[in-house]
Amino acid sequence: MTTPTQTGDYEDVTILMTGAGAPGASGIIRSLRSVDERAIRIVGVDMDPDAYGFGLVDEHYTVPAGSDEEYVRRIADIATVEDVDVVLPLTTDELQPLAADRDAVPATVMVSDPEGLRAANDKAALYDFLATNGFDAAPDFRRVADEASFVEAVEALGYPDRPVCFKPTVASGMRGFRVLDEGTDRVTRLLDEKPGEAVTTLEEVRPVLSEADPFPDLVVMEYLPGEEYSVDLLAMDDEVGPVVPRTRSRTRAGITFQGIVEDNEPLIEEATAISKQLGLEYNINLQFKYDADGTPKIIEINPRVSGTIIMCVGAGANLPYLGVKYALDESIPPVDVRWGTQMTRYWNELFRSPDGRTFHVTEETTGPKTGL
Repeated sequence: MTTPTQTGDYEDVTILMTGAGAPGASGIIRSLRSVDERAIRIVGVDMDPDAYGFGLVDEHYTVPAGSDEEYVRRIADIATVEDVDVVLPLTTDELQPLAADRDAVPATVMVSDPEGLRAANDKAALYDFLATNGFDAAPDFRRVADEASFVEAVEALGYPDRPVCFKPTVASGMRGFRVLDEGTDRVTRLLDEKPGEAVTTLEEVRPVLSEADPFPDLVVMEYLPGEEYSVDLLAMDDEVGPVVPRTRSRTRAGITFQGIVEDNEPLIEEATAISKQLGLEYNINLQFKYDADGTPKIIEINPRVSGTIIMCVGAGANLPYLGVKYALDESIPPVDVRWGTQMTRYWNELFRSPDGRTFHVTEETTGPKTGL
């Protein structure tokens, strides 16, 4: 599969990266491109034939959804044709199918075992797991499956005197997440907040949920008013590290746009212990939010590379590449994280000319620029 490289002592490697249209794909591609010790060839795949990441990789293919019965077979075929060494999934929906049938893919697939994935991806199962195993990070929650139990759970957690959250048990990003807050003025929400804000009331959501058939599988949980953190780590069998917490000072649609890499030892210890207990492997992301008493509680776990993992790379910990090295059974070097590194994210545009070439608009030119 691999060939000698001119850039270092390691063999070149070909990585099949799924989710080439995901928001974090460009940052992960840049993280892999920044490596000096070997040449990395990236094959990108996505459901969308116009995925922006197709213009940033070396080769690309369109694939069916992760839930499609042909998905793993398609990945296996591409891995064979492209002589792929490692499969790096970026989207949650693809993890379970790849984990369940990883032996069908002629490459190392960077996913945890199915059992650990099931616990991590299902929020209600995750919260129950944390509580059962005595983790302080377990939030107060209720799993509901009909309107009556939903209303009962909302009221049991303090609504309307206190805000309460709910979300689907299985979802990624901010999909389906809402905060029920009776104290928020309707006029303020209408005129001052952007459409799509998560804050609403029981009165507004109950008619919608009552029409659902079947009723969605939801988790209702305590509202956490404190600071939010995202913790990225590399899980390696019985070892975990590096572990990099970062603040989420500004977010849009669940994606960090501003934050600071912070040496938060309690979060490092809690994230390490949770990952080990779940038996997760490869790149893992845990999201915490502090409660009113200053205790960090788990919001969710993403058992894959996170969309803002490049923030760790900017602080000296190239976690996507370290995950690839672990997948290749190579030793993981020590990492000196530059604590206090700040990141601000901004939009960038990828253009495609009529003849199919991709380019960015730069200060030097407004026309196609090759060699991206």
